[in-house]
Amino acid sequence: MERKSDVIFTSSSIKLPPFSFPSQSRTPNPLLSTLHLTLSKLPKLPNPFAPNFNPQSVLTEFLKFPFHKTLKRFNSNPQFPLLCCSSLSLAQTRETDADFPATQPVPPKSAREERVLISEVLVRSKDGEELERKDLEAEALNALKACRPNSALTVQEVQEDVHRIVASGYFCSCMPVAVDTRDGIQLVFQVEPNQEFQGLVCEGANVLPTKFVEDAFRDGYGKTVNIRRLDEIISSINGWYMDRGLIGMVSGIEIFSGGILKLQVSEAEVNNINIRFVDRTGEPTAGKTKPETILRQLLTKKGQVYSALQGKRDVETVLAMGIMEDVSIIPQPAGDTGKVDLTMNLVERKSARGITAGGGISSGITNGPLAGLIGSCAIYHKNLFGRNQKLNLSLERGQIDSIYRIKYIDPWIEGDDKRTSRSIMVQNSRTPGTLVHGNQPDNSSLTIGRVTAGIEYSRPFRPKWNATAGINFQRAGARDDKGNPIIRDFYSSPLTASGNTHDDMLLAKLETMYTGSGDKGSSMLVFNIDQGIPVLPEWLVFSRVNARALKDLAVGPVRFFLSLSGGHVVGNFPPHEAFVIGGTNSVRGYEEGAVGSGRSYVVGCGEILFPLRGPVEGAIFADYGTDLGSGSSVPGDPAGARLKPGSGYGAGLGIRVDSPLGPLRLEYAFNDQRVGRFHFGVGLRN
Repeated sequence: MERKSDVIFTSSSIKLPPFSFPSQSRTPNPLLSTLHLTLSKLPKLPNPFAPNFNPQSVLTEFLKFPFHKTLKRFNSNPQFPLLCCSSLSLAQTRETDADFPATQPVPPKSAREERVLISEVLVRSKDGEELERKDLEAEALNALKACRPNSALTVQEVQEDVHRIVASGYFCSCMPVAVDTRDGIQLVFQVEPNQEFQGLVCEGANVLPTKFVEDAFRDGYGKTVNIRRLDEIISSINGWYMDRGLIGMVSGIEIFSGGILKLQVSEAEVNNINIRFVDRTGEPTAGKTKPETILRQLLTKKGQVYSALQGKRDVETVLAMGIMEDVSIIPQPAGDTGKVDLTMNLVERKSARGITAGGGISSGITNGPLAGLIGSCAIYHKNLFGRNQKLNLSLERGQIDSIYRIKYIDPWIEGDDKRTSRSIMVQNSRTPGTLVHGNQPDNSSLTIGRVTAGIEYSRPFRPKWNATAGINFQRAGARDDKGNPIIRDFYSSPLTASGNTHDDMLLAKLETMYTGSGDKGSSMLVFNIDQGIPVLPEWLVFSRVNARALKDLAVGPVRFFLSLSGGHVVGNFPPHEAFVIGGTNSVRGYEEGAVGSGRSYVVGCGEILFPLRGPVEGAIFADYGTDLGSGSSVPGDPAGARLKPGSGYGAGLGIRVDSPLGPLRLEYAFNDQRVGRFHFGVGLRN
């Protein structure tokens, strides 16, 4: 079979050197003049299969842009292709290459659009032999669109079909050749299939799971490498990094003889973390906080692959310390090492110490012109010794309530690697006794005075789980409206467990809390135990267990809020330590403590919340509470003497408004006695 002597289609893949297109020194044939139609006019493309491909330059480019935009840019940038390209020329053959000058002008458009009648279209190997694998021959033929037997083709149409064959992913090169036969011009696509995939070498992947890579390539073993499938695998690997906020990507690919594929992965490891204090204008300034106090808060450490998501959590953690006004992390390439340096810019608050004043509402007082109003004042320091340690001296004073408190908090004990915090507190408080003992019939008031001193340690032990252990001493007793100690109320019910003017107790505390995410649709679980320790014979001994569970479930714009709490006390305890049922944070529709006060209790609540406008939500709710018949077992039976029912329910409507203080709640509820009542609360329901 004789080749067409004056027409040759040539093609090369990206793996070959730039193709040199010959031209003629003689006057070209008008119909078959040399036509240079190569893709080399496109932007020069780096070869992802080349051994000298530099992944560090890719990574440096990668770090110049915000993380969430980088992968999208790389996938769309023509400088980072995954598929091969081809070149195509139609040249007139001569006896020797010496007859051709180095360059040749591009023929006019009319010459490029000349058509040549093709009698037959074949797919052969690069040596002109039939392909051993008929499935690859079928893939090449199926990729053709314009080239069909008995059709008149232009060079442009042939070029496009060459691209389609290469774009099928199975071939690394394709050369169209015109052969003159007695039946007409035969168009032969001489193709070189990719190698069969026999093994994989992956370098530079320190955090990428081996199983993820193996699963991605498992179906390809023993099959011809398909560049399009390879592109999908690389996209999935890059997506794995992006989904986890990690800066990493596939930066190079090579196929060795024998079908071994080498995958080069570049990951941006953290080289160094620098703490930089700046003012509001961004200029460097001296900081009062010790850098090690900041560094130990960060989950990001040297040697780790930098995660943008973890960096965001680190920023939120530092802001939660309460001593910074603004925090940002800036990643930058660490020279040409392929690693990244992190600079954390910190804007400290103007002053970590000061005086505050405010007010609030107590749920224990429900009568009088100033019912429930409380004023407060505090002197604080939030950054003692530059270690984020806090000292607070506060005073709260109301119509009856008063609290004097000194509290010291070290949020992270120096030298501890478990993030253990320590708090020491001394407090003198006076609270109304109406929650348990109600209003006295002779209009006299009854208050409970407590002097408390204790220490607590708290630390996280699992994600979203926190544990607290501590011990505190408490001296508590009742006083009348003149401040005199009393041991019995109007009904002659005892006000202390010991029969003295005060009760002494040493309580060991253990609490476990699961906080969830804190977002809408999250959960919370709290379980705590108080145990009286009889260091002295007259000190009270009792065990108190309390649990609370909350679930916030979002269904479209509507939210369902469910809560359940319960507890029990065993031992000798003072009546004012009984569980109180009824009120704003218990059973709405009742006054505070009006349902009952018992040794045991269970309170359940269900709410349906729906958006109204902006930060305002509407609420439909129902509450139920019971002392489980334990009211009479409380010393003196204060609930029975005041004819409290021991159980009750309420239902009503309300609105919620988000505010800097937390949700503001205004509600109106009817109880099972058909009595209505307004309730106002600040913050989430207890």
